[in-house]
Amino acid sequence: MSIKADVENLLIQLNYPANEATSKQMNEIIENTPGFFEFAKHIFSLNDELKKIGATVAMSNSKPYLKLKSDAKETREIEEFTEIINAWAKKYKVDLEKVENKNTYYILGKQS
Repeated sequence: MSIKADVENLLIQLNYPANEATSKQMNEIIENTPGFFEFAKHIFSLNDELKKIGATVAMSNSKPYLKLKSDAKETREIEEFTEIINAWAKKYKVDLEKVENKNTYYILGKQS
């Protein structure tokens, strides 16, 4: 069974309340992310994988993108996080942008 990648399901799967404010924010992210629905359903499995290592997929409050975030401090944990997200991005041909000095990446959209 697959989950439909619509605004409400995205919010629920990412542990956000489905209300007017979060729906508006998610719609802005979708509009700002080229090819969003080409990889959106794969965000659910990425989020599940990241949860296992204490990382998350979340909505950014500073930019209209989804972000991949890890609070890991140990090198091994940071490397595992980086390997998971880079493999996902490569598999689904998604561009990421690393936030300087943080274990955070923005999902910019489908590679052109």
